[in-house]
Amino acid sequence: MTAEAGRDGALPDARPDSLVLRLTPDFALPYVQLARLDRPAGWQLLLAPCWWSAALAGDAVHRGPDLRHLLLFLIGAIAMRGAGCTYNDILDRDLDAGVARTRGRPLPSGRVSPRAAALFLAAQALVGLVALVAFNRFSIGLGLASLIVVAIYPLTKRVTSWPQAALGLAFSWGALMGWSARFGALGAPALLLYAAAFCWTIGYDTIYALQDARDDAIVGIKSTARLFGRHARLGVGAFYLLTALLAQAALLAAGGGWIAELGWAAFAAHLVWQLSKVEGASEKTALMLFRANRDAGLLLFLGFAVEGWTRAALG
Repeated sequence: MTAEAGRDGALPDARPDSLVLRLTPDFALPYVQLARLDRPAGWQLLLAPCWWSAALAGDAVHRGPDLRHLLLFLIGAIAMRGAGCTYNDILDRDLDAGVARTRGRPLPSGRVSPRAAALFLAAQALVGLVALVAFNRFSIGLGLASLIVVAIYPLTKRVTSWPQAALGLAFSWGALMGWSARFGALGAPALLLYAAAFCWTIGYDTIYALQDARDDAIVGIKSTARLFGRHARLGVGAFYLLTALLAQAALLAAGGGWIAELGWAAFAAHLVWQLSKVEGASEKTALMLFRANRDAGLLLFLGFAVEGWTRAALG
């Protein structure tokens, strides 16, 4: 794998002062960008439903989340988000060349060849597989099934205005995995949490897509941001409302208590705050709001987790 050295490939939506970029040698920079390691919000959002589900499963048995499971989900989320982004970039390299925000990515800019990207994709997928096989058999099969959705997602933006829904199916899968990792089966709380995460993903990815709506229209990329148009806040608000209601239903189904409810309330309040900023949002504001969902997801996880830890401590 070879790539041009130098920092001229810095991307506009990365944090130039990030520790990852400062520590990355020049030859490895294009691969860090392919895996989006310089933009951690993606893996953090993929991780959130995994941790929610692990914590909610702990609440159901009056315990906190399994710390080993949390670590495995962390490794898997970083690896598989990177693999998914690399796969997406391989398929979208021609489309990315026509969008201002993405034309500097390693593949459309020519800093990495498609063959090198494919090899890098395989290496990341292998790391994800190693993390997956540490779970029970049911969870291994469930995790492998997610690859079908992951494979389809990059193609949806060419044929439907709802690629965010396809992303939601993939990014929400962890809401099933955390529950199955503890119980070796699925239950109503996990399914409700999956539906909540699905709606949440559509909401925050619509906000993210606001950055590219103008260029997407030129190159023919479809999105909910383009579909909702001037009514973007209403569209995002509808999905955020469903998110809050479904998360509450999952919490009640698992028998969560008042601490978990506080986490849910903080999560819901964060979604309301985002909606207050969406109307007429600039590209910079849209990116800020998208990234802020990391904090929203952490609030819900902490509510679930502290509930379980408290119950375990009190016997």
